Amino acid sequence: MAFKGSVAIVTGGASGMGRLSCARLAEQGAKVFAMDMDEAGLASLADEYPNVSVKAVDVSNYEQVAAAVDQAQRDLGDIDRLTHCAAIMPLELVHKMPVETILRQMRINYDGTVHLVKSVLPGMLDRNRGDIISFGSIAGEVPLPTAGGYCATKAATIAFMKQVIIEHRNSDIRFLLVNPPPVNTSLLSAEKTGQKGFSDSQMERALKRGVVVEPEFILDEIEKALEKGRSVLHPGWFAKFITSYYKLFPSAVNRMLGKMT
Repeated sequence: MAFKGSVAIVTGGASGMGRLSCARLAEQGAKVFAMDMDEAGLASLADEYPNVSVKAVDVSNYEQVAAAVDQAQRDLGDIDRLTHCAAIMPLELVHKMPVETILRQMRINYDGTVHLVKSVLPGMLDRNRGDIISFGSIAGEVPLPTAGGYCATKAATIAFMKQVIIEHRNSDIRFLLVNPPPVNTSLLSAEKTGQKGFSDSQMERALKRGVVVEPEFILDEIEKALEKGRSVLHPGWFAKFITSYYKLFPSAVNRMLGKMT
């Protein structure tokens, strides 16, 4: 693992990519501060790993985020890594999705990124060290059917993180913007979320094709990218292919994605 520090903050820590990230860091011996709105999931995580501290935090609320980061620093020490995974992805055609649902995605996915980076970055700049890992998505670069609200949030996140990376390119802080393809977590599962999403049979086919990838693969690729000094990562063949091909042939990609979904 590329992490050489001792204290990490992980958002979305109760499930999916965030929970796996917490587990890996805890098993390495790091002190982890996990944030999420799922209090039951956080409690089970803390029961499993004694070196994981947990706090229910709404990342769309800057005051809550700032207070939680201050608490993590007081209780555990200087923050050496931020892994910001928290996000929501309700799926529906834009004209059918309520305005509040579209805007709520922006408050959590984009505003949450701003809140976490603004809360953690100043201390890292003072020490001139640390890792900031933030998740964009191929959905921020390529329009995906039924994911219009989500695509907008990830496009904004990508633009913001690229700006942060450029502004601090001469520091020793390691920034990594991760733009993955669909990942096999509960966000995508129709059975688990009760929303439009992948059925179990669709998920199985997508995993075999490499269109959907496992979270373990993403975390492995993140550590490799940090070691290589990269600042943007498109993990897996599909993420690289679809984002590159879309720049050249957007109409063809739109037709292909329409058939796939």
